[in-house]
Amino acid sequence: MSKVVLITGGSSGIGKSVGEYLSQKGFTVYGTSRSPERYPDSMFSLVKLDVADSDSINEAVKTVLAKSGRLDVLINNAGAGITGPIEEIPDAEIKRNFETNFFGPIRVIKAVLPQMRVQNSGLIINVTSIAGYMGLPYRGVYSASKGALELITEAFRMEIKAFNIHMTNVAPGDFATNIAAGRYHAPILENSPYKKQYADTLKLMDSHVSSGKDPQLMADAIYKVITITHPKIHYKVGEFMQKFSIALKRILPDKVYERMLMNHYKL
Repeated sequence: MSKVVLITGGSSGIGKSVGEYLSQKGFTVYGTSRSPERYPDSMFSLVKLDVADSDSINEAVKTVLAKSGRLDVLINNAGAGITGPIEEIPDAEIKRNFETNFFGPIRVIKAVLPQMRVQNSGLIINVTSIAGYMGLPYRGVYSASKGALELITEAFRMEIKAFNIHMTNVAPGDFATNIAAGRYHAPILENSPYKKQYADTLKLMDSHVSSGKDPQLMADAIYKVITITHPKIHYKVGEFMQKFSIALKRILPDKVYERMLMNHYKL
């Protein structure tokens, strides 16, 4: 019997690549979108789900269970980018980003856990970010939301271990997706003291995404996580230097690491 997989944010980018790959591997895949009708050519089923709406999440899970009778794997992939000087990002946008990147995944986890407990099995994969391992200039809110998801996963997995449910993080680096177009950009203000630094950093960040890795690498990594018996707590997928930067943060003095980041961003 093929495993049933639910992928939030399955209509584009990493979620779409993962869904298509798992479908080809014989999994029964359901992706989610706030507007699934916009994607009639999807290779796998799309159900309506908004991670900011608990009723929407519960209905989506009910739909999957009504069609397939079980749910084996949840991939919390839906996420949103955000850039800007923290001082100048409106509070409402900071809260909105955490709603999508942190509270949203928690809501979906809570919705699927009762079914996984009944099954006495399940796997939850939270797609975080290498940016969640460090506070990055002009990406501080994004780093914080993804870092929070990394940490809560560590606690969550210990709480659910008794039910034979596994949870893990997969942290991507920069991938060639449409995240740059969809993220919130604080405007570059003419009278802002951050104007030049932010504008230059924004160009650098966008170039990283444009030249990023193929999302198929994430599909390969997630497939491997699903097919092993005891997944690790953390996985990182991306350029060698992006992954190596996490190791450097552990061993370098804080100020040395900070200077390294500032040199990279030419600050």
